[in-house]
Amino acid sequence: LHPKVHGGLLGVRGNPQHEREMQDNGIQNIDMTILNLYPFEQTVNSGAPMAQCIENIDIGGPSMLRSTAKNHAFTTIVTSPDQYAKVQACMQQHGGTRLALRQALAAQAFALSAAYDS
Repeated sequence: LHPKVHGGLLGVRGNPQHEREMQDNGIQNIDMTILNLYPFEQTVNSGAPMAQCIENIDIGGPSMLRSTAKNHAFTTIVTSPDQYAKVQACMQQHGGTRLALRQALAAQAFALSAAYDS
């Protein structure tokens, strides 16, 4: 939850105010976030002790997921190993990810986040 991380995820490229604030604060753009959320639901369903369940409540992961997905015009969120091949193919073919892929991945990330929170 560090401001330099979230600033790098949320900075709107081409926005002079964002770019100036990022430069003033030593924040660099982050182009992609690859993460797996802690397995909270599986831990609870396994009958694990309360302390272990609490340790499996992910705080930073959902926040980084949402920050990256919110700024999908510029950043790519990858939340599952099932997405790796598609992302890799796009990067190899186009030298980076395309907006259509970033939009689809962001939608999947928001769905994952909503399910994680419910």
